Amino acid sequence: MTFVFKNGRVFAPSRPSANADNDFAGGMIIEKDRITHVGSLDETQFPQDAEVIDLQNKIVIPGFIDSHVHILQFGQSLCKADLIKCTSLEQIQQTIKSYAESHPTLPRIMCRGWIQLSSNGIALASMLDGIDPRPIYVDSFDLHSMWCNSAALEEMGAHTAPDLPGGTIHRNENGRASGLLDESALMNLAWPYLESVTSTEDKLSALDTAVKAYTAAGYTGMVDMAMDDGTWEILNLYRRDKGIPFHIAVHWLVPFTADQQANFKYVDRAIELRKEFTQQDFCIAGIKLICDGVVDGCTAALRQPYSGKSDPVEPIWPADMLQEVVQRADAAGLQCAIHAIGDQAIHQAINVLSNVGTPGRRHRIEHLELTSSEDAKRLGQLGITASVQPVHSDPGLFKAWPSLVGPERCKRAFAYKEFLDGGAPLAIGTDAPTAPHFPLPNLYNATTRRSAIEPETTNTVNPHFGLTLAEAATAATTGAAYARFAESWTGSLKQGLSADFLVVDMQWTPEKLLQGKVCQTWYQGRKVFDLEAASKK
Repeated sequence: MTFVFKNGRVFAPSRPSANADNDFAGGMIIEKDRITHVGSLDETQFPQDAEVIDLQNKIVIPGFIDSHVHILQFGQSLCKADLIKCTSLEQIQQTIKSYAESHPTLPRIMCRGWIQLSSNGIALASMLDGIDPRPIYVDSFDLHSMWCNSAALEEMGAHTAPDLPGGTIHRNENGRASGLLDESALMNLAWPYLESVTSTEDKLSALDTAVKAYTAAGYTGMVDMAMDDGTWEILNLYRRDKGIPFHIAVHWLVPFTADQQANFKYVDRAIELRKEFTQQDFCIAGIKLICDGVVDGCTAALRQPYSGKSDPVEPIWPADMLQEVVQRADAAGLQCAIHAIGDQAIHQAINVLSNVGTPGRRHRIEHLELTSSEDAKRLGQLGITASVQPVHSDPGLFKAWPSLVGPERCKRAFAYKEFLDGGAPLAIGTDAPTAPHFPLPNLYNATTRRSAIEPETTNTVNPHFGLTLAEAATAATTGAAYARFAESWTGSLKQGLSADFLVVDMQWTPEKLLQGKVCQTWYQGRKVFDLEAASKK
């Protein structure tokens, strides 16, 4: 089947320069699953049986590729009580109580979106115990800590669980778990336990919800950034049974342990699966390493101490062990993605990649929230992909930073423009479910540096680091495709590439992005989402 798209604007810039905001083609033609023409339709001939689609001045954009997401956790998060708008302990308690009362048959009360500042940085089980007798699990908005009531601590055995490197089971003076788990304690205790008590049917249902949400939002691809055997099994089962209307690449999580041989086994598992799954639309891209935590939890590794602290937080991985793991993956052809938020973790990650960095491997650093100007330049010099999530720069989520790291250091936060100007490949994602998955608000954060969570405010976060709309849109499409070695077949609207795109009703200006609507999503030449049809259901 041939489709002709006319009377619209097709975003197909020759290069993502500042002037590209006015660089649109007049039409596009697709045949079967490929783009065959982008440009003027005035003198273009196409088959008489072609279906002509009048865009009515809408905009065609390459399909968004979320370069950093946790797809199963995202689907599960949509069924949890949302605390993101709670600004006090009383609001948290009331929101959880209302959710519990409206879900009387659930065995556990699952919550998401807790911002540590809303409870003054305190997370004791006793603060949740009077709400409901069932176990209560509260995910922080960044997914790097979890707040539990006494019933939850008891059922997962937190009181007697060992403390592991890279994380903390916070305890009271008697040595019993007090309510907060962070970093590796979360990944090695809470998450495995919750996975063990969640049925396969519930996981498949959550994944189905996530897939539909991503398609409706305008995504035609994603990179899952913390894969393990349990999630891989569910993802592969869903793919075989239902199919997935977007391409997926994954990075296998290598959680830190003091036993390097145990760490190597995770790398070897990724190597093994990469050989088995060779399809470009469903593959193992590499490994994921978490080198620090988050600023809000005071676990991001910074060169200077947090306010009121005497010592700086060090990276989770010792540099020599990190380099050995990266070298093992690099030698096997795997791409390495390193979670590094604080300037000390970022400096360590760049040093390691500079020592290993096989040309063409396109190793990545995820988040890059607080960088020194020197390290920002090194990203481009070394060809390291800057994988960023503008939704994390939202002023509504930035409120604790000045008091934690100081106003002066905050001036270096989220330096996206500096990365790009320094020559670093830039890929934009969302890190859902730590933040909303919608792409247009994500671009709003990237360009205006204003809040999509609190759009009525005029607060900004370092607007001089903002991107143009063309730069942001390119980083969320072409840049994200490049970051996963897919730019030769998707990510842009060019002749010969896969017909992966969306039709958007919007004004092409940063200030109007929150009003934009995704009308259609097309993947491999098939319309996989239609807003008009969906609204009639």
